[in-house]
Amino acid sequence: MSDTQRRLDDILGVILARRKAKGKLRKLSNTPTNFVDFSSNGYLSLSTNSEIQKTLLSRLQAEVAAPKDSNGSHNSRRSLLGSGGSRLLDGNSPLAESLEDKIASFHGAEAALLFTSAYDANTGLLGSVPQPGDVIVYDELIHASVHDGMRMSRATKRIPFAHSSISEAQRGRTTDSKESGVVSRSKNQGLGHVLRELAKDERVTSCKANVFICVEGLYSMDGDTVLLKEIVETVDRYLPSGNGYIIVDEAHSIGVFGKDGRGLVCQLGLEDRIWARVLGFGKAIGCAGDVVYDFLISGRSEPLRQYLETLIYYTRHQLHALYTRLQPSRKTLYVEETTLKSPIIPILTAAPRSLAEHCQRFGFMVRPIVSPTVPAGSERVRICLHFANTKEQVDELCGIIEVWVKNQMAEVVPQKDTKSLKATEIANKLAKRDKHKPRL
Repeated sequence: MSDTQRRLDDILGVILARRKAKGKLRKLSNTPTNFVDFSSNGYLSLSTNSEIQKTLLSRLQAEVAAPKDSNGSHNSRRSLLGSGGSRLLDGNSPLAESLEDKIASFHGAEAALLFTSAYDANTGLLGSVPQPGDVIVYDELIHASVHDGMRMSRATKRIPFAHSSISEAQRGRTTDSKESGVVSRSKNQGLGHVLRELAKDERVTSCKANVFICVEGLYSMDGDTVLLKEIVETVDRYLPSGNGYIIVDEAHSIGVFGKDGRGLVCQLGLEDRIWARVLGFGKAIGCAGDVVYDFLISGRSEPLRQYLETLIYYTRHQLHALYTRLQPSRKTLYVEETTLKSPIIPILTAAPRSLAEHCQRFGFMVRPIVSPTVPAGSERVRICLHFANTKEQVDELCGIIEVWVKNQMAEVVPQKDTKSLKATEIANKLAKRDKHKPRL
């Protein structure tokens, strides 16, 4: 190893050590197969759906078994394992174009364009469309991929606005934010204020500059949705000339909302009012490609989505009932009571790693979410629900969380009493654990 390489290793070693000391060093891990999943984003459990898996294998086998062409050559076969190049050169295919047409039709859009990921779609869209002089207005809690897209963009201005000004959670909240401990304060103005100020710019009013408004359909940390109709009305009010273009990242909301999982935009009937939607295969849709869209189009996902909705209501009720019954301090644990129908449920706590490790110790996969992923003071354990989860599993998880909360509240109790409480409570809560298996 050269001296130059050694110096770089030393520099990186110092940086990694600093991150580790601050508790911010991340590493990869594998989830044990026997764990109950309350962490992943596969809300409809489609990636493990046996019907979809069998259909995919059947189609692949049919392609492989396709006969040779008239000259006895296999060269006419479609490439199944790779594109062979970019789509602009030799990598395009009828399969890709057919899937794009199917996606556009299903979601009520004029056209669709495939990217390798929703992350790439956000960076590609924002890196290419806004031109010099244009403005990007974005929710302060927007996904990191949008920030990366804005850094690549040629837009002249990038203006954040307060998430609270467009969040449905403000309507569903039944307790005051100061009382609940939910961090909702923002240094940014609301969307209406930002657009009202932009409307004073002659370049905007004369349509010499376009304004792109970026929001998400379903936010992955708080599990809240946007007041999309109000956003459309606000944009129309302050940009009446039609140069306001709304972009909705629906990576987490497709599959969950709308008929057959078409998404929030379709659920609200706003297909013609939203300029662009970024969809994702990696969340509720579960896998990429034509097979899963045939499953959605057929309506076979609807029973899954309806069951998930009932499980969401049940879990929110159980978690909030636990919080109400135990009445821990806000730093120990807080579960907000809301009317949201999101499969993402945050449990706020000042000790997210301790709670997550406790749950994992007993076979429940939940993960801690800490700063800077969420603002300091709003650290949490995030519960993600899936079609494969059962009410029995939810009850068991609540029981494990209850034991942890009681132990946190009983820190003044002598250590031997705390251990006795822990062992007895867990034994009772998990007595039926092995009798229940995840839904397949």
